[in-house]
Amino acid sequence: MGEFEHVANDLQQERKVVFTAQSCKNFHQRMLICKHAFEQGAVPVNPFNLFGYFLYELVDRDLVRGGNNNLLKRCDELWVYGEISDGVLAEIHMFNKSGKPVRFFDISNLPDEVKEIPKNDIVFEDDVKQYRGTV
Repeated sequence: MGEFEHVANDLQQERKVVFTAQSCKNFHQRMLICKHAFEQGAVPVNPFNLFGYFLYELVDRDLVRGGNNNLLKRCDELWVYGEISDGVLAEIHMFNKSGKPVRFFDISNLPDEVKEIPKNDIVFEDDVKQYRGTV
């Protein structure tokens, strides 16, 4: 097989599509989060890269939320990066109903390290700490 065919075959390889959930507090790390997913062999769907932060208020926020939820339903796995916010918690609950895998990652050492963590070690933002047992 020639070099072109090898590259073309690799570009056609099926990969899992993962929704990369993150708090808006970690908005600035969205590219490093996508880099991590690509390095793990997945294709990241990152709402902040698609819509910015609520499409910069050009449309009603619920339109963006609906688009976000539609993308979420089409992904193979949910990968949660960093702290759990109210929006991330809603995404986890939606994904749990689907029965598809949810994985959690500590990003406190970005850009040097992203570490997968067990559900017991996830951190919740202050306003959603009371929902810890629902994840």
